[in-house]
Amino acid sequence: MARIYLVRHGEPTGTWGTSPDPDPGLSERGHLQAAETAQRLLAQRPADIITSPLRRACETAAALATLTGQSPAVVPEVAEIPTPATIAQALRGDWLRAIMAQAWHEIDPDLQAWRARAIARLNSISGDTAVFSHYVLINVAVGAAIGDDRVHGFAPAHASVTIVETNGRGLTLVERGTTGPSAIR
Repeated sequence: MARIYLVRHGEPTGTWGTSPDPDPGLSERGHLQAAETAQRLLAQRPADIITSPLRRACETAAALATLTGQSPAVVPEVAEIPTPATIAQALRGDWLRAIMAQAWHEIDPDLQAWRARAIARLNSISGDTAVFSHYVLINVAVGAAIGDDRVHGFAPAHASVTIVETNGRGLTLVERGTTGPSAIR
């Protein structure tokens, strides 16, 4: 049984639609959150570190990588939910809020396929691993673990750690991370 530590990235410098940067990094507070989370994870000694390719996740993973001397693997399947090309960046927040009010079986097949790829990638993990990712992806993992079809089941705080396990065929929820407000604009 592999244990997966799903870490939501630290606080970013901006959010979709509020930042001119489509891939914001961490704020000063986000860097502090990343360092605190890395210290907590250090005791768990994950064998591997994987991260979303988005900058805020990579910067959060860097804190643990520095402490352990590991190089995080960049894994696209654990990135944030993809925005359709037809949605302008300024409108992403409205689109995302609408998506999060639905169940997976109600939304676009392309997004259902993204979800299936994410779950398959998590189930392919064979050793204890820290996965640095995003709000919706963590909801995907928790939903798969508890059989909840909702897109949004809980609100993981920045730099929170949610723990799931996989036997290679399915996910089991061990512990939800701390919750907190999240700006979705």
